[in-house]
Formats: sequence, structure tokens, C-alpha cells
Amino acid sequence: MAARKRKVSKGRVRPRPSTSSPLVDQSLGELPELMGAAPPYSCPLPPAKNSEWKDFNYNAPGAPPGTLNIPDDALPTELVLMAYGPEEMDVRTLERLEDCHGTTEQYAVSWLDARGLGTEETLMQFSQTFKLHPLILEDVVNVPHRPKIDFYDDQVLVIMQMVQPKATGSGVGSEQVSFVLGKDFLVTFQEEPEWDSFEPVRDRIRRGLGLIRDQGADYLAYALLDTIVDSFFPVLEVIGETLEELEEEVVSNPTSSTINNIHRMRRGLMKLRRYIWPQRSVINSLIRDSNHLISPDVRVYLQDVYDHIVQVVDIIENYREIASSLMDVYLSSINNRMNEVMKLLTVISSVFIPLTFIAGVYGMNFNTEKSPFNMPELEWYWGYGICLTVMAAIAGLQIYLFWKRGWFDNFSTTRR
Repeated sequence: MAARKRKVSKGRVRPRPSTSSPLVDQSLGELPELMGAAPPYSCPLPPAKNSEWKDFNYNAPGAPPGTLNIPDDALPTELVLMAYGPEEMDVRTLERLEDCHGTTEQYAVSWLDARGLGTEETLMQFSQTFKLHPLILEDVVNVPHRPKIDFYDDQVLVIMQMVQPKATGSGVGSEQVSFVLGKDFLVTFQEEPEWDSFEPVRDRIRRGLGLIRDQGADYLAYALLDTIVDSFFPVLEVIGETLEELEEEVVSNPTSSTINNIHRMRRGLMKLRRYIWPQRSVINSLIRDSNHLISPDVRVYLQDVYDHIVQVVDIIENYREIASSLMDVYLSSINNRMNEVMKLLTVISSVFIPLTFIAGVYGMNFNTEKSPFNMPELEWYWGYGICLTVMAAIAGLQIYLFWKRGWFDNFSTTRR
């Protein structure tokens, strides 16, 4: 599972060891100051080759609430507005956030999609236009953020992690998606639009399929949340196929690269578990916590999303157990191969021990003229042929006995 690296603009700390913390290779660099705030804080950790660090952003100690800590590699913000009602809809790309005022007032639901988090001026305009709490934008730009939910007076903030298989077929791409739900609007902030999986929802809105055009902003939020959760299933399908290939490779022909592939698979599953596990609590809060922005009808649909998350969690846990068992199978396969090699060497040694003894006896070179008992068979006419025949007979008898005992049954599977 490929993990995308992000530049950290405010600091980096070394995490405590954890079985659920995804680690990526990073090196410490220069950390610039932001908007005249207090100098960024970083632990004085010496850079180490091939060291692993947890990647996240955080504000400098003492920074005021609402300080935006935008990653250095964040993409410029692009605004796409989709406003709709039961009969008509409008889709447009906005140059400025103020351009949405006339359109949003004409339709029942307005969906403003902010693609990219790199334009601070545009992000600050959201606080004025939609009267967002300062802490909302702080959490939005803090990537990667643990999935969470916060309730405010007239708004709900939901942060989720969306995954998708890469087009190359190798690895998984992920991005953070933040939702700000209001009475008649929904604002989404996408970290990297290339991993967008909302197109099926947009198509339903354009074509007026289902109930989405007749429902409010809370139903739109449900549809997008359901898409995010469902995006885990194609990823798990790819992982399942990879595990089957690894299982066959471990049993038939384990190599040094096999253990590396198993290790990467275990870490990829650990990362997916870190993404999906908190999202279960997020959806459960939307269902259980009473809030006027979520209608009772939508809570029923959210229960289906919760069931999908439970299913994803079960699959991930099963795959983690399989990956762990593959490690044990790999070690057993290596030990079995070593035992087969040692058994083959034992058979060869056992065959040559009596032959070496006979050759050693007749290599002592006693003088047959001094005594008639000094190897008289050396003077025989057929002595050399008889000696070779006896040695061949002994070797053949040993090989036959080994074969009868089943020592040669698994030699055909032993490879170099």
C-alpha cells in the first residue's frame, strides 16, 4: 500500500510506538514561520537514514485558536458550486466565493465543493460567507486529521478519510474530506481532487435519479458519506486478490521479496484500519446525537452507512489475521525447505560413508610381499572390478532402503 508523503510546515515530532500508527519515511527540513506567529516547534531529533516518522501538521505552541496551518504542498483552491431543487439545478465554477450568493438563494440545496486547500484567502472567505466557527477551518487544513465530528450551533463539521485504488493498479491513494453541514447548504473541502469519488452522486443530481433532488442538505451529506465508506470495498477487493497471490507464493516458492510484500501488506491494512475505525464513531454520533440539522429520515439512511463501516472493519480485521498468518506460513515454509535440503545432504552423506570406508581401507598400501595376509585381494585378477561392484551394491541397497522409508517423496519440491 503506497503512502503519499506530505511536506510539514509547522513541525514534526517522533511518535510513541503504536500498532495502529501508519509510518512513512520522511526527513527533517527547514520549518518556516507562518504569518508572524510564534516560531514553529520541532523536537531536536537527529536525521537518520531510512528512519520512519509520523506525518502530520500542528500549530506552534501558544498560537491563537483558528490559526490556519496550510501544508506547503497544498493545491490551489478551486470552487465548484452545484445548486439544485426538485425541478432544476445549476452547476458552475466560481472565481470568487461572493459569486455564490445569487445562486444559493434560488435553490433549495447548495453544494459548494472546495477542491484544494492551498489558497488561504479563499478559505478565510468561508468564515465570512457561511459564518463558520474559527476552529472549523483550523481542523479542515490540518491534514491528515483523524476522522471526527463536531457540533456547533447551526453547523456540523465532519472529517473523513477517502481511499481509492491508484490507476496504476499498485497502491492506494487517500485524501481527507471535510464536510460543513448547514440548514440548506453543504460545503466540502477536498485535500486532493484527483482521488475524488463523488462523481456518482453528481450524476444522480444531474439526472434527477432517486430521492436526492427532493431531499435537503442532510440527505446530500448522507449520499457523500455513503460514497466515502463504499470506496473502501474496491480497495479491499484488490487487497484480497493480493493476499491470495501472496498465499500461493508463500506455499509454493517463498523468496526474500515475499516477506517484504507481506510486511507492506500488513502496514497497508494498519493504515486502512486507522482510517475506518474512527469513522464508525463519527457515523454513530450522527445517528445517536440529536441535532436539528439531521432529519429522522436521514438517520435511518445513516444506519445503513454504519452497517457498511462495520462490514469494512470486519473485512480489514480478517485480512490482518490472514497477513499475520502468512508470516508464520512463510517461516514454516523456509524451515521446511531447509529441512528438505538437510535431509538430501544426509542421504548423500549416508551413501558415501561406507564407500569412503572401503576406499580408505584399500588405500593403506600394505606390502603384499612381506606377508600373505596384507590384502591378498590386491593380487586378484578381478579385484578392482569386484571392489567397484561391492561399492555399487552397497550404495544401491542404501538408496532402496531410503526410498522405502519415503525419504525421497518431497525432494521434487525442493528448489534452489
